[in-house]
Amino acid sequence: MEFSPELKLGLLNGWLPLVFFYVVFGILLISFPRSVVARLYDRSGWTRTQRILSATGKLFILSWLLLAIFTPLIIDNAVFFLGAFFYALGLIGFTLALLNYKDTPLDQPVTRGFYRISRNPQQISILVAFFGISLAVGSWLAALLIAIGAAVAHVRVLAEEKSCLEQYGASYKSYMECVPRYFVFF
Repeated sequence: MEFSPELKLGLLNGWLPLVFFYVVFGILLISFPRSVVARLYDRSGWTRTQRILSATGKLFILSWLLLAIFTPLIIDNAVFFLGAFFYALGLIGFTLALLNYKDTPLDQPVTRGFYRISRNPQQISILVAFFGISLAVGSWLAALLIAIGAAVAHVRVLAEEKSCLEQYGASYKSYMECVPRYFVFF
């Protein structure tokens, strides 16, 4: 692994797993009812500060995307296989979390499937998949950008939880008391 690997155009770059990730995501979104997609992207209860901080976090993720796109995959290295494992784990988790989300009635908080062990399995799964890509391209800088993006995304998570509390009331508060925000130990 290097801090900042050499950037270049290539067929075997980090863009390959990214394209696959976003194709899967796109297919899922196209197959979902519009009401589910609208709920997924509802930011109506957010404050101006939350929107600005969320946009700032997206700048780090955009920087990471550009770095991943132009960095070759390090296929002949054991770290690549570890990265591929994390990527696959994240992609599977993200897909299952989205399916859990889709199958929940709009008037109820999402509490099934992966949402039983984390209130934010989509966020966690994306970060795991993107961390896997960071390993597969052998870049500590990519891993650092994902970590910073994740830290700033915490603001987004807090905003979403506040909106869910307002929308679902006591049932979401009870859910929050039983299920950790990020994973079993957080």
